[in-house]
Amino acid sequence: MIAYAGLFASALVAATLLPMQSEAVLVALILQGDHPVALLLIVATAGNVLGSVINWALGRFLLRFKHKRWFPASDTQLAQAQGWYQRYGRWSLLGSWLPVIGDPITVVAGIMREPLLSFVFLVTLAKGVRYLFLAQLTLAWI
Repeated sequence: MIAYAGLFASALVAATLLPMQSEAVLVALILQGDHPVALLLIVATAGNVLGSVINWALGRFLLRFKHKRWFPASDTQLAQAQGWYQRYGRWSLLGSWLPVIGDPITVVAGIMREPLLSFVFLVTLAKGVRYLFLAQLTLAWI
């Protein structure tokens, strides 16, 4: 149970704007061989999607503070991000698994008021496929 909680927590934090690597935790647990891989994939995906939902909520609800000094993005940066999202739309969420740009995409989706249902569907698909691919690579090396 502790392994699942640790995997969930690392996947959740990794999906937020905080630095964390959930892939290493998943691979270590797969290599350990004590847990069903399918359950590990479900736990990792659920944690990672929940972390992305937190980003979505931050984008959706914290935009009202954009004129505060502590706000992390300038008006120009916000306009660029919104323009990018308008250009590529919700399908850009399929890149939410990517390092560096994936987490900001989920924040921008919140700013752009992407409906939660389509957000969760696309992010779950992207992140679930990423973890599945990683698990298959790991199992192929054993």
